Amino acid sequence: MTDLFIEPGVLVRHPGQPDWGLGQVQTVVGKKVTVNFEHVGKQTIDVAQAPLAYVGPDPRE
Repeated sequence: MTDLFIEPGVLVRHPGQPDWGLGQVQTVVGKKVTVNFEHVGKQTIDVAQAPLAYVGPDPRE
């Protein structure tokens, strides 16, 4: 998994699917992340295969 702060509630984008729009993380189970995207609804992403791009400032800073 990439070094991103991905947990339920954060906003992300799928770099390989920009037409999906902004997504909000719903659940994280291991490397499987369920995201509710603006234009395609809920999708389950394997972040080992398709890392998500975190949207916003890094909350760890």
